[in-house]
Amino acid sequence: MIRVILPQHLRTLAQVQGEVELGVERPVTQRSVLDALEARYPMLRGTIRDHGTQQRRAFLRFFACHEDLSHESPDAPLPEAVANGKEPLLIIGAIAGG
Repeated sequence: MIRVILPQHLRTLAQVQGEVELGVERPVTQRSVLDALEARYPMLRGTIRDHGTQQRRAFLRFFACHEDLSHESPDAPLPEAVANGKEPLLIIGAIAGG
């Protein structure tokens, strides 16, 4: 099982608390995890990725194993610790301000 931690506003939208666990077949990539997440929680479609381009929304970031994976290819394998469920994939709302 893949563990995903969503920002509060997306947990509220999906009506979940804490981590989300998903069954994802290998290879485990950002795309496969987000596909599984949106299939299970259709109300999240378009909130993490653009409907048309499937690109990550600008004010969301992806982290795993203390690394920023936001600019990695959506088809690049996620770290093994994420793929085997030891570490979660974190989807974090970026903070902007001045």
